[in-house]
Amino acid sequence: MIESKLRAANSSVIYASGGIESKAGGYKYHTFTSSGAFLVTKDTSAVECLIVAGGGGGGAGHGGGGGAGGYIALSGLSLSIASFSIVVGNGGSGGVYNSSLGLQGGSSSGLGSTALGGGYGGGHNMIGTNGKNGGSGGSGGGGGNTGYGTGSGGSGTAGQGFDGGTGSGGSNWASAGGGGASAVGQNNSNNYDAGDGGAGIAWLNGITYAGGGGGCGGNAAGNGSGGVGGGGSGMNENGGAGATGTINTGGGGGGARNSHGGSGGSGIVIIRYPI
Repeated sequence: MIESKLRAANSSVIYASGGIESKAGGYKYHTFTSSGAFLVTKDTSAVECLIVAGGGGGGAGHGGGGGAGGYIALSGLSLSIASFSIVVGNGGSGGVYNSSLGLQGGSSSGLGSTALGGGYGGGHNMIGTNGKNGGSGGSGGGGGNTGYGTGSGGSGTAGQGFDGGTGSGGSNWASAGGGGASAVGQNNSNNYDAGDGGAGIAWLNGITYAGGGGGCGGNAAGNGSGGVGGGGSGMNENGGAGATGTINTGGGGGGARNSHGGSGGSGIVIIRYPI
């Protein structure tokens, strides 16, 4: 009799495995910091899922901040008994000074949805005709500063993130911030002060994800701050390479003035359900 009552009380509890398993606040969490499988052994509903892609690499040489990885929050899902593939994207490499642009972050996916990697930050157009422009992605990378022309921000993806800021031309080389999950990257306000990365979004576990990388500051001043949610800060001519986005947040890498851009932070997938 007691056993049958316990079974009835737990009839809606999902039985699943995969990722790093934990319990808090009446929920069981499955946290994937790398790719794997989520195995459901009992049909359920009321499942919630966060999918964050890898952040984009920051720009090198008057570089803009990398865009945050795409951010998707799912709720009210009903899952049947099955094994679900979970993919966690890596952060994109930062640009190499006087050589190459950074890379877009890797996409993350799970439970039928895919978040796109963040766009790379633009750099000086010595590394390509369109090298000053930020790349598009989950959130767009910030535009670089060529000294004589505007570097456009990359486009974000609707429902996942926002555009990067515009890097205006000027002799002191400040650049724009990458877009984040909840805000566009800032334009550089003048030739000295870089744009900050766009802010991310706090998920149900109280942690903020998917902040954009900051742009580089002009001369010895005005670094752009990384957006809350793991975005890396930009660096001026005295600061070396741009800061790396925080791992497993999807934060964009910071841009650099006279050095390499920072790499984007890796993504994450989290699944939770009531217990």
